[in-house]
Amino acid sequence: MADAPRCAGRVFQIIRDFENDMDATQVASDAAKSREFWVGFALAALGAVLFSAKAIVVKLTYRYGVDAVTIIGFRMMLSLPFFAVIGGFQARRARRGQLPVLTPGERFKIVFLGFIGYYLSSFLDFLGLQTISAGLERLILFLSPTFVLLISRVYFKRPIAPRQWLALSLSYVGVVLVFLQDLSFSGDQVLIGSGYVLAAALTYSVYLIGSGELIKRVGATRLVAYAMTVSAVVTIAQFFLVHSWQGLAQPLPVYELSLVHAVVNTVIPVFMIMWAVARVGAPLTAQLGLLGPISVVLLAAWLLAEPITPMQLAGTVFVLVGVVVLGKR
Repeated sequence: MADAPRCAGRVFQIIRDFENDMDATQVASDAAKSREFWVGFALAALGAVLFSAKAIVVKLTYRYGVDAVTIIGFRMMLSLPFFAVIGGFQARRARRGQLPVLTPGERFKIVFLGFIGYYLSSFLDFLGLQTISAGLERLILFLSPTFVLLISRVYFKRPIAPRQWLALSLSYVGVVLVFLQDLSFSGDQVLIGSGYVLAAALTYSVYLIGSGELIKRVGATRLVAYAMTVSAVVTIAQFFLVHSWQGLAQPLPVYELSLVHAVVNTVIPVFMIMWAVARVGAPLTAQLGLLGPISVVLLAAWLLAEPITPMQLAGTVFVLVGVVVLGKR
C-alpha cells in the first residue's frame, strides 16, 4: 500500500509527459502550418506583382506597331520550351508511378483551363490594352477576387459574409472612379477596351477556381505545365493562322520585350501563383492578386509617363480598403 502513492505519482507523471509531448507536437504542427501559409502568401504577392507588370511590357511592345495576336504569340512561343520541359518531366514521373495517372475527365479539365486561363483571358486582356491605360487595365482586373467569391457562392454554395459584401462594394466604387477618369482621357473606345478586360478578369477567375479544385489531385507544378502547354499550342496556332511565317519578321526590341514577357511575366509568376493556390487556396490568392495593380500604377507613371491623378488615387484607395476588409478574417 505504501507504494500506491508512488505508483499514482508515476501515472500522473506519465500523463503529464504525454500531454507535454502532445502540446509540443501541436506547436510544431502549428509552426509548420504557419510557415506553409506565409510561403504561400509571399508567392501569391510576388507572383501578382510580376504577372501584373506584363501590362507595362505589352504597352511598350505596342509602340512597335504589333497587334495583340503577335504579342501573345511571341509570349507563348518563347515560354513554351520551359513548360514543355517541365511537363515532360512530370509526365515521366507519372509513367514511373510517382504521380497519379490522369483520368480522361482530368485531361479534359486541364485542356479547358489551359484554353480559358492563359489563352482566352490573355487575348482579351491584350485586346483591351490597345485602347485603355495600363493602370485602368490592372484596376479592372482588381475585380477578379470578387468574381472568385461570387462564383464560389453560386457554384460551391459557399456563404459570403457581410464584410465581404462591403469589400466588393468598395472595390467596385474604386474601379468606377478610375474608369470615369480614364474615360475623360480616352473617349468612347475605353468602353470597348474595358469590356475586353472585364471578360479577361471573369475567365481568369474561372481558371483560378477550377485550378484550386483540380490541384488537389494533379499537383500544382504538373497542372501549370500541362495547362500552359495547351495554351501555348493554341496561341501559336492562332498566330500562324493570322500572320503566317511573315509575322516572325519583327524588330529586335519586340523579341527582347517578348523574352522579358515570357520569362519574368509568365513562366515565373504562373508557377508562383499556382504554388500559392496549393498552399492558401484560390480565394486568398486572388485577393493578394490585388497587390498587382498598385505596382502597375507606379510602373506606368515611371515607364509610360501615364499621369497619376487625384481621382485615380481615390479609386486606388477605395480598392485597397476593400482588399483590407476582404482579407481580414
